Amino acid sequence: MEFASVRIITADVDRLAAFYELVTGATASRSAPVFAELRTASGTLAIGGAATVAMLGEHAPRPGANASVILEFLVDDVDAEFARLRDELTEVVLEPTTMPWGNRSVLFRDPDGNLVNLFSRPAR
Repeated sequence: MEFASVRIITADVDRLAAFYELVTGATASRSAPVFAELRTASGTLAIGGAATVAMLGEHAPRPGANASVILEFLVDDVDAEFARLRDELTEVVLEPTTMPWGNRSVLFRDPDGNLVNLFSRPAR
């Protein structure tokens, strides 16, 4: 088995794809207007419109309803990334902070309210 991707269901694929293009620096590939993928060296972030899960009926994920998942991106310099993104962020949850276990992290919400963590590991 191979882990393929994490998919966020959204009401606005264009807005969310543009946000994650800004965060990751990757260009989203668009196989359909209701779907985008951002591929990085270590994984894929997929963004799908509600139409991509409509066949699930009442069991379909609801856009903007996530309250349990954190999307995490390993970066070289948390502070530099935060400085680059700061003016585009609407909700910063945690300013750049060194965690008790040594990682440096900044946490913010994407336009749908999903929690995003940019982090770096301590130097060895």
